[in-house]
Amino acid sequence: MANPRAAMLVIGDEILSGRTRDTNMHYLAGELSRIGIPLAEARFVADDHAAIVAAIQALAGAYDHLFTSGGIGPTHDDITADAVAAAFGVPIGHRADAMALLAAHYDRRGMEFNEARQRMARIPGDAALIDNPISIAPGFTLRNVHVMAGVPNIFQAMVASVLPTLTGGAPLLSQSLRVDRGEGEIAQPFGALAAAYPDLSMGSYPFIQNGAYGTNLVIRGTDGARLDEAMLKLTRLFG
Repeated sequence: MANPRAAMLVIGDEILSGRTRDTNMHYLAGELSRIGIPLAEARFVADDHAAIVAAIQALAGAYDHLFTSGGIGPTHDDITADAVAAAFGVPIGHRADAMALLAAHYDRRGMEFNEARQRMARIPGDAALIDNPISIAPGFTLRNVHVMAGVPNIFQAMVASVLPTLTGGAPLLSQSLRVDRGEGEIAQPFGALAAAYPDLSMGSYPFIQNGAYGTNLVIRGTDGARLDEAMLKLTRLFG
């Protein structure tokens, strides 16, 4: 049985303008690989309602899981929750459970639970809340879409909350071989090896070091024995 696959949607003008560097995709890819859910696609969209809705509908329909980051804070440009509601045609409003979490959080800190902060309690449909042990404001899961904060440490905490609820496949394994030759020199035999192992994923990643060309050859798959077999042949070819 094939492993489930995931996509990620990174939302925010600050990412696309270059003002903020995205690190969440890298983190998520590693965590998903560990539980056997490969990250198969990632998209970046601006804080534009129609663009977010279209991307959610496309990616949620194509993959088993869609993870989003960004756009669930207290300001006017935090529109992800509304876009998710629109994408699935469900209502959105202040949820009692989310309101209670946030009200208690701000009360403990002696801070006003004002209208802006209450925006973070707006949850679409019957979505399940995603725990946020850092700043309390929850993410949520609606169908196969997991909606999370963009702040990296909060995103990571939310990922840790969601992963135990997912059914993955066999963990994705990888092995690599450094070859001190350029890609053009190794492309043909490496391609033939890849064709002989269609159940494995093989990639070449060139580099230049001290003026000399080299290539890191990487083989990935879920069957350890097949991976070892292919790596042995790879080593015989280029080792």
